[in-house]
Amino acid sequence: MTLLDKQPSTVEAAPAPVGAGPRPARRRGGGSLSLRVGLALLGLYLLAAAASAVWTPYDPREVGAGEPYSPPDGSHWFGTDRLGTDVFSQVLAATRLDLGITVAAVALALTVGAFLGTVAGYYRGVADGVIMRTLEVLQAFPTLLLAMLIVQAVGPGTWNVIAVLAFVGLPEYLRLARAEILSKRGWQFAEAARLAGCRPWRVAFGHLLPNSTGPLLAYTSINAAWVVLVTSSLGFLGVGIRPGEPEWGSMISRGQSGITSGEWWISLFPGLAVLGLAAAFYLLGDGLNDAADPRRRR
Repeated sequence: MTLLDKQPSTVEAAPAPVGAGPRPARRRGGGSLSLRVGLALLGLYLLAAAASAVWTPYDPREVGAGEPYSPPDGSHWFGTDRLGTDVFSQVLAATRLDLGITVAAVALALTVGAFLGTVAGYYRGVADGVIMRTLEVLQAFPTLLLAMLIVQAVGPGTWNVIAVLAFVGLPEYLRLARAEILSKRGWQFAEAARLAGCRPWRVAFGHLLPNSTGPLLAYTSINAAWVVLVTSSLGFLGVGIRPGEPEWGSMISRGQSGITSGEWWISLFPGLAVLGLAAAFYLLGDGLNDAADPRRRR
């Protein structure tokens, strides 16, 4: 007797628990709300980054644009720092730098991690063993510490920071892609592609990987928020970004001495910029995760 023979011919719905009712509309729409808010916040940052490429109220590197330690007013919306540099102009210029580093590092980590994860998950054998053992060695180090050590070794520079953040961030993409490929390797569409005469690389990268992008894209937003925080941490510690470049973390570091003496605006506004961009990516990731997981779409 098969399992199908054991099933009753008529399936009756299980009675609802006492006191249970329909889920509130707010909870049903939570995922889409997270997605909308995240996209709106990210759109504002993209608009600010694009605007800073052609216009800022003052030169973000100009010393003496105003009186030193001027509080926010009509001339300097975010005040000035100890050198009289306009903080609002610096925050705008730093938006372009920090957002550019985040997008580039995440795109590079996603591309390399998905490629290596697909190779490890589909071909398995020696390739899987070498890739996974190397991955375990990398994950033995705390990511922030590893990023600091590599940046110190290769030297400061925007492209060096992008490469290092992509390098320390790709293990999670690799693991996720490998798990997705392993789980779908024996599915019927993959077997059909093999029976149709597709080469192994065509099955792996033309059929399996495109059907595994949902979890990868959902994780990408979470990883982007992590990259924002690590980039700011490196800037705060004076590692990676060249001195003089407008960057949120370095701005917070320069203004920390003014918190106790009343110049709160120097660190506050770049700190809020970091918080807002990280929140935008987290909300976007939560919304994408809801969209990718049918069990959460209710």
